[in-house]
Order: sequence, then structure tokens, then C-alpha cells
Amino acid sequence: MASVALVQGSSVRVRVPASSANIGPGFDSIGLALGIWDEYVVTVGAEPGLSIDVEGEGAGELPCDERHLVHRSMLRAWEQLGVGLPAGLQLSCLNAVPQGRGLGSSATSIVAGVVAAQGLCDIATRGDGADGSFDHAFTNNLAAAIEGHPDNSSASIFGGMTLSWADDVDPGVIHSVQLEVVGDVIPLVFVPAAQLATAIARAALPQQVPLRVAALNSARVGLLVEAVTRHPELLLAATREWLHQEQRRASFPDSMTLLDALRGKGHAAVISGAGPSVLVLTTLTQLEEARALADQSVWRVLEPGMPFSGASLERLSG
Repeated sequence: MASVALVQGSSVRVRVPASSANIGPGFDSIGLALGIWDEYVVTVGAEPGLSIDVEGEGAGELPCDERHLVHRSMLRAWEQLGVGLPAGLQLSCLNAVPQGRGLGSSATSIVAGVVAAQGLCDIATRGDGADGSFDHAFTNNLAAAIEGHPDNSSASIFGGMTLSWADDVDPGVIHSVQLEVVGDVIPLVFVPAAQLATAIARAALPQQVPLRVAALNSARVGLLVEAVTRHPELLLAATREWLHQEQRRASFPDSMTLLDALRGKGHAAVISGAGPSVLVLTTLTQLEEARALADQSVWRVLEPGMPFSGASLERLSG
């Protein structure tokens, strides 16, 4: 297949929401989009070279060269799409998603790169940049492959709360459905000052679990779907899990102490992703009490909402 050449001067804007994953018992399968957005503008430059500018979260910390995750994800997408690499590329990042806090900052970057790559490819091949039009299945499969699990990226792609699983025949194909979350389920996020690398948190997890533990956890996954779609009064029981939180207590002891305190008061608190942030799925009846507890916390507390649409693509030029 002949390689597609990108159009000099073509430019797209991509917005991607944050996400919380590993929701309670839904390890590597259930994710939740959060109304915190990273925004990226990608332009095919006339001058050779890569230029990356980062503002907001991660400014001065993230690499501004070929190692940047958005850039690396674009390269992976272009390789699969048969697109030749442009001589010049400009990437402008406006980040609001906290880095290294278990809020899907890596997934937002990966999804953004895959979506932007498609937008620039469409301008080159069809001339239409297609506002909001990108291949969600392609994005879901590739983002999960790059990330190593589908729950964060699927939530960022589709929005809302997603349940994802690998295809029975081809494990590289990821299927995701958006759960119909009832309107009075409200996410609160407790964000600590400290960061934690996902690789460190995941390294503490055992490679095998007893059958009894798997059975306990699988029952609560089913209950979690029931709780968020029909019976939010069951959220506390539905977010109990056995696979990943207690095993990582030493990696984020302060987070687990906060989680224990919140659950002890009847709030459906879980570790967000690989931590160290803590997510609370509260309801309208519990919201004021949850806010009062948040006011007493020394952590930064966000009430970001749950966007029911995910990543977006906009053609700027080309």
C-alpha cells in the first residue's frame, strides 16, 4: 500500500476527558469519564522538526521531544494507517488532567494521539477533516494496545461509564459498551499532592488469585452494573472488591486510610485507577454529607461531573 502524505499546514484540535478506572471490582474493565479535559492542537509544519509546547498540568515535567506520549501514539496510528511521517510537526498541549494521580492522564494522551492522527490522515486522503468523525473502534483497539488495558481509554473515547472486554477470537479487538448511569450518581475525586507511577502500583499485584476470591469479586461486578444503572443505593456494597486495592495499600497508605474512613461513613469510595486519587460515587441523597467531608479534607477535591460524550475532533485548517 502506498504511503499517504500528510498535507502541510493541515491542523486539528482534539479534546479528551480524564477518566477513572478499575472502578471497585471492575479491575481493567470498568472506566468512568470525568469532566476534566486535555486539549491538543496538532499541525503539519512546513519546516522540518518536531515542536512540542505544554501548558498546564505537566508543564516542565513532560518530555517535549519524540518521547511525548501524544507524539508516540500518533506514530503508532500512522503506521497502521499507512501514513508517511511528516517532516515537520507542531504539537500544542493544554493539560488540565493531573499527572500521575490515577485519573487517566496517559490514556488521554494516547487517545488524543490516535484521534489526531486520523484527523490529519482524513484531510490528506479525503480533504474533509471530519469534525467529530473518527473511527471509534480503531481508536479503542489501538489505545488499549498502547495503554495495556482498555478501561481508561474506552471511557475517554466514548464518555460516561464504560464496560470493556477482549474479543473471544481476537484478543486485540476490544468491545466497549456505555452503561446507562442513573442521573443521581455523582463522582467526587480526592486528589493528593503526591504522584504515583502506574507501573509501581501494578507491580504489587499478584499474578494469581484463589477461585473463592475471583467468585466474590465477580459477584460485585454484576452488582456494580445494577447499582449504577438502576439501584444507586447499592453502590457501597457494589464497590467492594478483592483484587487490587488492599494488595497495594503499601503503595498509597494515605489513600487507603482516606478510603477506609469514607467507606466507614457509608460512602462508595474506591481507589481511582492505579492511585493515589480516591473516587467517591455519591448520590443526591449523600452529596451534602460527602461535600462536608471533602471540606474537612486536606486533599484537593474535585466535582468534575461525568461527560456522556468523549473525545472530539475538530478540523482547524487544511
